[in-house]
Amino acid sequence: MNSTPSVHRPVPVSDIAAGARSADYPLSGQSIVCFAGEDWWYHHPHSKNHILKRLARHNRVLFVNSITMGLPSIGNADFFQKIRRKLRSYLRWLRKAPEGLWVMTPINVPLYGSPAIRALNRLLLVLQLRLVMFILNLRHPILWVAIPTAVDVVSSLGAKLLVYQVSDKYDVNEDSALSRAVIRDMDSRLKQRAAVVMYSGRKLYEEAEIRHRYFLEQAVDYERFANLPPETPADIAAIPRPVLGYVGAADWYTMDVPLIEHVARKRPDWHWVFIGGKSNVLQLSGPNIHFLGPKPYSELPRYYRHIDVCVLPWNQKNAFTSYGSAIKVREYLATGKPVVISPLYEYLHTPGVRIYQSIDEFIKLVDEALSGDTPLERQSRQDAVRDCTWDVRAREVASLFRRLLEGQDVGKSILPCAGERLIQSALE
Repeated sequence: MNSTPSVHRPVPVSDIAAGARSADYPLSGQSIVCFAGEDWWYHHPHSKNHILKRLARHNRVLFVNSITMGLPSIGNADFFQKIRRKLRSYLRWLRKAPEGLWVMTPINVPLYGSPAIRALNRLLLVLQLRLVMFILNLRHPILWVAIPTAVDVVSSLGAKLLVYQVSDKYDVNEDSALSRAVIRDMDSRLKQRAAVVMYSGRKLYEEAEIRHRYFLEQAVDYERFANLPPETPADIAAIPRPVLGYVGAADWYTMDVPLIEHVARKRPDWHWVFIGGKSNVLQLSGPNIHFLGPKPYSELPRYYRHIDVCVLPWNQKNAFTSYGSAIKVREYLATGKPVVISPLYEYLHTPGVRIYQSIDEFIKLVDEALSGDTPLERQSRQDAVRDCTWDVRAREVASLFRRLLEGQDVGKSILPCAGERLIQSALE
């Protein structure tokens, strides 16, 4: 088996591309295999989805749906819901997405606490992946790992380059019964093996002590959300305004239930609208609280049309959410709508974001947004993310991978998002 080269072991230029390098794109002709932390078929696009769609125009790409971080305990109200969803994904196994990349859901046992089951998983995953890589002619791939549980297979796929993306504080994840010690061990081993560790969250990046770290800032599908269509879907159009809108999964450990319940009682004329999946554990109801369920990503702009204030009512005491980088906030900003969020570290210095510390301050900021928002403020919010697109981010990743393949020192990266403080990588 081929071992993954480190940053300091250059791959010969002749081995970099299967064909001639594109004159106008930093990376082409490569094979890329990504172990994602989400499911292509059931989640709104995360950073990897957005970036790999663009890299697939110039490279061969296999997107491996999440092999999970393990299941919640069987007593958890979401246990069977997650099992059913994963089984539906297994039935697709290998499909080609409209964007040109391939999506695979490898069959495995979503348990990682037992060494014996992990050994079985390694065998299952390696056999399936090698078969698919052979069928799709994916040789000596760039291996992009975004989930710690993939650590047991990374040395068995003949990768020419291993990169590790850290999107969350994995060891405080509350959606899995897997031991924190096991997660920390997997995470540590991947960081040691990877040529570079890309951090998607500002707080994660700044707290990291490893030398080979890189801050891969989140981005936004700006044109999609900056130009809202005139029509509004019937289910949200029927809800009286003003509407406080939250887009994304409503998990029991992320939502600040006391805040939502208090505000719903104190301001009965404000209607809360949640667009996305809902945890069965989350107990939240009221005449002005509406859960509309998941909607296709392509339909979200139509729903934003009816939202008056975009909110992120996350639990401020939850360790997992405190490290979040929440792509949805950038989508909020792109719409130009007022944005009121809990004090998420990622956005403390972002122009146009109203940040609350208490329930009373939340009410005050929403009141201000409803009564005194201006066209200039709307412009400021859109300007904060206008240049921070997924096209820009995909080129950045392509350039990073190319430099690593050629054995170059990736040096410092200045991120181009207007209005935010500039962040430098620490590959120095």
